[in-house]
Formats: sequence, C-alpha cells, structure tokens
Amino acid sequence: MPSPTALSSVLFFFLFLVPIVQSQISIPARYDGFVYKNHRVSSDSVMIDAFFDPICPDSRDSWPPLKQALHHYGPAVSFVVHPFALPYHDNSFVASRALHIVNKLNSSATYDLLELFFNHQEEFYNKQTFNMSRSTIVSHIVQFATKAVGNSFYSAVASGFEDRNTDLTTRISFKYGCSRGVFGTPFFFVNGFALPDADSAIDYDGWRRILEPLVGKSTARREEPVHYF
Repeated sequence: MPSPTALSSVLFFFLFLVPIVQSQISIPARYDGFVYKNHRVSSDSVMIDAFFDPICPDSRDSWPPLKQALHHYGPAVSFVVHPFALPYHDNSFVASRALHIVNKLNSSATYDLLELFFNHQEEFYNKQTFNMSRSTIVSHIVQFATKAVGNSFYSAVASGFEDRNTDLTTRISFKYGCSRGVFGTPFFFVNGFALPDADSAIDYDGWRRILEPLVGKSTARREEPVHYF
C-alpha cells in the first residue's frame, strides 16, 4: 500500500501539474488523425481511434487483422489513425511528418504511405540508419513518400519538410496521444474508451469479438422507428 507521502505526491501531480501541462497544448483547427478510406466518422457508427508509430513493429503487425475487420464491417465502423512517434525510434517523427505532408497533398494516399512504411520498416530502424545524417534520412523519406503520392508530387513533398506547419501538426499528434494517456503503440480506443491490454496487437477474431456486439447495437439504434408526437 502506498505511503501517505507517496499518495500526497500523486495527488499534487494530478491537481496541479496535469492542468498546467494540458493548458500548454494549443487546440488545433481540426481533429487530429487520418480517416480511413470509406470509413468516415459518423454518429451512427462504431468509432475506433488507433495510435500507430510507422516505424513500430507492433503497429505494423496489428494493422492487417484490424484492416480485415474494417473491410468486414464496412461503414458500420469509423476508423482514424493518429501518428504517435515513439522517442526511442529515431526516425519515427520524420516518418510521421511525411504522413501529414502526404495527407495534405492527397488524403487518399495517406494509408498507402503508412503501409509502405510498415512493409519496409527495416530501412528506417535505428541500427540501419545509425551512420546516416538527418538530411540524408529526410531525403530518403521524401523519395519513399513520393512512391505513395506520385512522382509529380516530389517537389511538394520535399518542400513540405521545410514548412513549419507540418512540424507543428506532427507535434500536435504526439501531444494529443499524450493527452489521451497513450504510452506505447499500438494503442486503441473504441467509442472513446481505451481497450485493455494496451500496447499490444489484436488478431482478427479479437476484433470480431469486440466489434460484433457494438455494431449490432448501433444497427438496432439506426433502425428504431421515429415517433411523432
């Protein structure tokens, strides 16, 4: 059992320090994250928020079964990915920034780039890029991101890394995750509630067990008759 001194320290943190940290986060002009194709946010759908690090192996492994579940349920489930660059993955912030840049240029290519990062993560691991300069890594990621959005966007992707706004939006993504209590990736919220066993992948059957009863309730709610008085 914690000592009275420890309890006092925890209480001080939540009463005084947490509000100070939260007050320093600027509210963005739009909701953070990238909406998945054909899974637009709707009040009548089940909402999944996922926090992914594009250079995280666990994020990579969690995506295929979740993607399969999204395709199974279709528009009954809304889905948004929030990039969350873990500080111990050296190139995660640059990769997350590339996602923001591509999303601004062509939002239909954002998930193509995310999957490219997942499929070629080894190129951006700490050990593989240890002797590379920061500018070399950025140049490599510019070329990499252009594969997803199209060769005609090469200059626009490159200039995106010179735009301070893309740096700020990537920081906001990280701060938003911190404000929701995210501490690792993958991290999932369903209808605003964090799933148990955070920071771990869920297989396809696991997603079906989570979503099936929720989708059923959501469908029943949409089909309720309208009563006129």
